[in-house]
Amino acid sequence: MFRREDLPSGARDVTVALWRVTDPGNVGALLRTADAFGAAVALSPECADPLGPRALRASAGAIFRVPLVDWNAVAGRRIALVAHGGEPLSGLDLEPPLTLLLGSEREGLPQSLVTDSYLATIPLPGGAESLNVAAAGAIALYELSRRSSS
Repeated sequence: MFRREDLPSGARDVTVALWRVTDPGNVGALLRTADAFGAAVALSPECADPLGPRALRASAGAIFRVPLVDWNAVAGRRIALVAHGGEPLSGLDLEPPLTLLLGSEREGLPQSLVTDSYLATIPLPGGAESLNVAAAGAIALYELSRRSSS
C-alpha cells in the first residue's frame, strides 16, 4: 500500500492544478501528461485519490515521479482553462512560472478561482462544445512545450 507522504513533492516551473476532478482516470492521465512535460500537479480537496487503482493504472507510474504540490502553495501566474469566454490559449503569455487551473468536467472552476486568473480557452474547430479535462490539460502543456522549444 502506498501513502501520499511517500510520493514526490516540490515545486516546478509549471503546475497543473486540478479542481475537484473526481474521475480517477482523468487524474491519472493528467499525472502521466504532467510527467511527460515536466510539470508538477496540485490536487484540490475532493479530487480523486491519485493512489486509487484506476488513477494508478492511468498514470502508468507517473504518480511516483511527478511532484504533488499543496493546493494552497501553487506558484506563478494562474491561467484558468475555461470552455468559453477566455482568450485563445495560443495568444496568452505562457512564460513560466505559472499554474494551469483545470476544473471538473461537470462544474468547471468556481468563480473565486476564475476571478484571480487569466482566462484561456482552447478554440475547437468543427463545432465541438468542450474537451475532456485530461485532453485540455494535455493540449495546454503541449502549447507550453511548443513555445519553449521554438
